[in-house]
Amino acid sequence: MPPSDLTETLTFGCRLNIAESQTMRALAAQAGFAGALIVNTCAVTGEAESQARQAIRRAAREQPGRPILVTGCAAQIAPETWGALPGVIKVIGNAHKLDPAAWSAPIGPIRREAPMGIAAGGGTRAFLAVQQGCDHACTFCIIPQGRGPARALPTADAVAAVRDLATRHAEVVLTGVDLASHPELATLIRTVLREVPELPRLRLSSLDPAALDDAFWRVFAEEERLMPHLHLSAQHGHDLILKRMKRRHSRADILTLSTRARALRPGAALGADLIAGFPTETEEHLCAMTDLVAEAELAFLHVFPYSARAGTPAARMPQLPMPLRRERAARLRQAGEAERARFLASRIGATEQVLMEGDGMGHTQHFATIRLPPGTARRGMLLNARVTASDGRSLEAV
Repeated sequence: MPPSDLTETLTFGCRLNIAESQTMRALAAQAGFAGALIVNTCAVTGEAESQARQAIRRAAREQPGRPILVTGCAAQIAPETWGALPGVIKVIGNAHKLDPAAWSAPIGPIRREAPMGIAAGGGTRAFLAVQQGCDHACTFCIIPQGRGPARALPTADAVAAVRDLATRHAEVVLTGVDLASHPELATLIRTVLREVPELPRLRLSSLDPAALDDAFWRVFAEEERLMPHLHLSAQHGHDLILKRMKRRHSRADILTLSTRARALRPGAALGADLIAGFPTETEEHLCAMTDLVAEAELAFLHVFPYSARAGTPAARMPQLPMPLRRERAARLRQAGEAERARFLASRIGATEQVLMEGDGMGHTQHFATIRLPPGTARRGMLLNARVTASDGRSLEAV
């Protein structure tokens, strides 16, 4: 297959990477990398790294001569390894990925600090990075090595970016590696919504349950344009495993949080990141996690089988066989699918505000997928629709 003239990105991992990729595509094109493939890597799991390496090898095999540029957390941690892959002509660290000079000049030493203020929105919603890095030391995580220490975007800068994004998007998502560690998160949310009244919907990416204070809950209760949808970096549902992960919350904290969220915003949707097969996890530990999904009504799960990362404390703990990790992840996903079906069934008969993202498809305020008759509204529009049915995976409406 001959190389394409179109500069493309291949993105792995979090919403921060998604936000960064659109900007990088434009920077690479401006620097003369017409037809280049930009691979934005992730280091959260070994599987994510493996997929990125496979994609690079496949691109080099299928489109020989096409320039491949690699960036992201995995490339930040081990630039020499990625630079040795076939077709790769440049590796760009996280600190440089949004610097125009990095795309047209040789790169100096890799720095650890990744950029903030990334505003991207090729789709119907836009993503804004208002926080970067992490100061915690979860035993399974290598991301601080790829993203550096925690730091926050000043509120004035965030407001200016959201104001610009609101001219093109009905929804903005505030993102961060550890978003809840933003020292003024509640103030930031309230200020954005006050200063940008034309923005219909503001959503938050993953939140650390241990960092949600009373100020945050007041904002969650009072700001109707803040979406009634919280995604928690819960990671597990048994206290012993949470302790071995070096998380700062307990199982009871998740249950208390879920009760509080729904008391303040009836019908609020909750989701969570969960890891199956962590070292030393037993059947009892897994059952505690699947039970938590139902008890806390976690309708939208991101489930990962544990992946050992070299250099982390968890990698030195007794490991479970990978087939067992994957089997437990599958069981956890089944628990999540059952809870999602229950939540979606509860919305039948309700009128939902829908952001249209394709012909006949959109997302509700709770981030539930909803389908409407084709031709109902164009992409990017907001409309109200009455839910008539659910197939357990998405809603149907008229």
